[in-house]
Parts: sequence; C-alpha cells; structure tokens
Amino acid sequence: MNKKQSLDLYRQMVTIRILEEKAAILYQEGKIGGFLHLYIGQEAVSTGLVSARKPEDRVITAYRDHGVAINVGIPAKKVIAELMGKATGISKGKGGSMHMADVEKNFWGGHAIVGAHLPIAVGMALADQYERSDGVTIAMFGDGSTNIGFFHEALNLSKVWNLPILWVVENNKYGMGTAVERASAVAEIRQKACGYDIKAEHANGMDLFEMNKITSRMLREIRAGSGPQFLEAETYRFRGHSMGDPERYRDSEEIHKYQETDPIGIARKHILDKKLATESELNDMDTAAMDEVLEAIEYAENSPEPAPEDLYADVYSYREVQA
Repeated sequence: MNKKQSLDLYRQMVTIRILEEKAAILYQEGKIGGFLHLYIGQEAVSTGLVSARKPEDRVITAYRDHGVAINVGIPAKKVIAELMGKATGISKGKGGSMHMADVEKNFWGGHAIVGAHLPIAVGMALADQYERSDGVTIAMFGDGSTNIGFFHEALNLSKVWNLPILWVVENNKYGMGTAVERASAVAEIRQKACGYDIKAEHANGMDLFEMNKITSRMLREIRAGSGPQFLEAETYRFRGHSMGDPERYRDSEEIHKYQETDPIGIARKHILDKKLATESELNDMDTAAMDEVLEAIEYAENSPEPAPEDLYADVYSYREVQA
C-alpha cells in the first residue's frame, strides 16, 4: 500500500472515531433519538475491508454501520444528518443510526434485525452469479448473529450454490452483554464455517493493514471462482453495546488492556515506522478530520426535518427487467 492509500485510510479511521465520539455527545443532548451503536475500537475492520473491494463489490452490514458508511464514501455530514433524523441524511432522515445505505456506492445497509441481512446477502451474491458479474458480496455481522438460524441457512446455501460471497464476522467478544464463550459452543467463530465446507481464516481486526492484506487475497480467490469464504476479524468495542448499556459485564481492566492495542494507534505507528508521514503531518490530518466532523454537525443542525408527506415516499422500489 502506497503513501497516499495509507494516509487516506488513516484519515478515514480518525474521522470515524471523532464522528462516533461526537455522536455520543449529541445522543446525550437529546439530538439523536432511538438507538445508537458506536463503532469505537472496531474502525480497522471496516476500513481494511472496504479498502480492498472493487466498485462492483457489494457491502452489507448490521446495525453498527456508521463506520462502514464513511468507508464507502458517504460524507460525514450526511451520516450525522441521518443520525439526527434530518431530510439531508443519507436515508433522508428516515433510517437513522441503524439503516444507512447508498445503492450508488453498492452499500446495501445497515440492518437492525440481528442476522436478518445474511439471507439478503445470499440473494445479492446469487444475482451477481446469475448475471455473470465480477462482483463479490461482502457480508459483515457480529458474533452474536452466528448463533441463530439466519446464519446457518445463509452459509449453507452460499456453499450449495458456490456463491461469490465473503462472510466477515466482527468478533468483538460480546453479543450485547454476553461473552462469546457463554453463548457459543466454539469461541473461535470461524470453526462454524467448517461445517459447511467453507474456507475460513482469522485476522487481527485491530490492524488495518492486516485486514486489507487478508481481505484483498480472499476477494481475489473468490473472484477467481473459489466460492464463499469466511473471515473472522477479532476486534473489540471500547464502548457499550449501545448508549443505554451500563457495561456491568466487563471491568475497566479488560477495556484498558484492549485500548493498549488501539487500531488507530497501530496504524499511526505503522505509518511512522515506514516513514510514510511525520508526526506533524498526522496531527494535521487529525485536526482536518475534527474540522470535517464539526462542520458536519453544523450542517445537520441547520438541516430541515423530513416533511410529513415524505412518510410515503420511497416505500417501494422496482426495476424494469428486459426480456
């Protein structure tokens, strides 16, 4: 990865971190309603994944989706506006925190129901296979969703039909407040793919460059006809499951342990060690990211609410199919 690519991905991660920290404040001020699931600590997973894809590759994820939205190129101002329910948001203020999407960027959401998007990912990959597209579907989900029927049905069919799909589990150690080992028969989630004869690998989800390297290779293999593959990205969320989480299930010592391997710190050290940038240059990028988020908040606060008649807009969508 060259200097420009490395610095761009670092900037994305910092932007996500600052955006999430500011979103937490906006939520506490009552400016964001509903639920809010922060991505703090997991920035390297989506940044590494999305940076490895081609434009024709679809991305679909669960409800912790703000970071993915930034990575696919949705401006911070449209993310913040959506969080605040404004008409200028990426989903026109009607999706909120858990339903961000942009079909033009091949980003298909943002899904609130645990695991419900996994069969949708199968359908998208099947469509690409049917149309002989070169695209791969990247389906992201949490460790908790691997214990439900959607997960097993989706993995099974993806292998039966040998679909071009990369399954990516973000193993952040907890499904809400339940540790992985208390809810899953296997703590190494990738073992679940073996039952469907799907090739499975592990990646350090706190390391941006490792995520990019492994994902790039797996996508090449899938594009070449390997069929579905499975990646377990081991990561950690520094905040609670959502803003209403009292976090009584883990102690500060555990959180501090993982904060020592902060994904932004790892990326920063890599860039400095490779002499891709100086401390001063990175500090300037941090400042620029902060300015971008602050401008995004001002934009959102000055944006209008959706009009009442917009309630019925965009309810259905269709595409004409030529014979």
